[in-house]
Amino acid sequence: MSADVNEAKASQGRRNFLKIIGGGVIVAASAGGLFAASRTPTKAIEPWKLALGAKPDFDPRRYVLSHAILAPNPHNRQPWQVDLEEENVMTLYCDLDRRLPYTDPFDRQITIGLGCFLELADIAAKEIGLKAEIEMFPAGEGVPRLDDRPVARIELKKDDVEPDPLFAHIYDRRSNKDPYELGKSVSAENASLIVAEVVGGAIGGDITDENVAAELRKIAWNAMETELRTYRTAKESIDLLRIGKAEIEENPDGIDLGGAFFEVADALGFMNRDEFLDTSTTAFQQQMAAVKEPFGTANGFVFVKTEGNFRRDQIAAGRSYVRMNLKATELGIAMQPWSQALQEFEEVAPQYKQIRKVLQVEEGETLQMFARIGYGKKPEPSPRWAYETRLVNS
Repeated sequence: MSADVNEAKASQGRRNFLKIIGGGVIVAASAGGLFAASRTPTKAIEPWKLALGAKPDFDPRRYVLSHAILAPNPHNRQPWQVDLEEENVMTLYCDLDRRLPYTDPFDRQITIGLGCFLELADIAAKEIGLKAEIEMFPAGEGVPRLDDRPVARIELKKDDVEPDPLFAHIYDRRSNKDPYELGKSVSAENASLIVAEVVGGAIGGDITDENVAAELRKIAWNAMETELRTYRTAKESIDLLRIGKAEIEENPDGIDLGGAFFEVADALGFMNRDEFLDTSTTAFQQQMAAVKEPFGTANGFVFVKTEGNFRRDQIAAGRSYVRMNLKATELGIAMQPWSQALQEFEEVAPQYKQIRKVLQVEEGETLQMFARIGYGKKPEPSPRWAYETRLVNS
């Protein structure tokens, strides 16, 4: 068989297998029967079920943690470590090995993820009649990057606190990376309800105007393309791919590509990580086309900015973002962060400047979060490390 025929068949195969994720690559393949039914990484998504059935009887801190670990975070790195040595206290640290030095060189996004964790901890504590008294960076802020000092000290105290209605949506919250329904946009009223959840001095905003949304889609895609064409930033994501049940359950973090579709594709050689990094390959070009699909289905956006860019500002942005995500869940609205144009690596500077201009981010302010909103089928939950694996001195 000639090399040309081989390449033609390989190209056709890749076309049949490529789908989208909106921040990475997904492969779709046909596989059925018992094999397909057995490929769900049940162990990796078990923390969601355990949180739903958790009881605070033994140690309320563990109840709180079982919910906090379900927080959204960059590349699903789950950067939290928690020390339980002090009674009734949780001391939160950043696992420094879980940062993203190329796409997040100043740990801004990782800190936002830790803010999401803290907000879910606060909400879960209120649900069982406890106040989470949070002291931020008790030993000082790590700059320009986070260090081994604590991010927060969280003391649980009995108090007359009101439960937060957003608690009910923790188990259903998702970052929906699939294409959204065309022709069905989020109303300005509902977008405003989402933004109304912003807390901690952060500033929220929404975009439902189609002309502005079109401009933002273009900027966001250009930033995504820049990240994919920049070797070091693309490799940071590719290195975090977890393909198939075994890889996901061994490392339930990063970018998960689970199910029979992905395993069959990988077995047939359509998930070659090196090819996805090589801009000269057919696989790379098909990846670009596949990743672009959801960028055409975003008709509305929400965002969070802050007046400064201290660590406390980033934490406030994270706390605000997860509240917005929970509110969107309550309203039946899908939501996904698009962080590429907000990143601080050199190559994406043009898009960084453009998106700030369109969203009217003032000099000195920082655009912390930017997410598309729309309507789509709810995806499965993201894999999670059990909270026990994130403990130190427990």
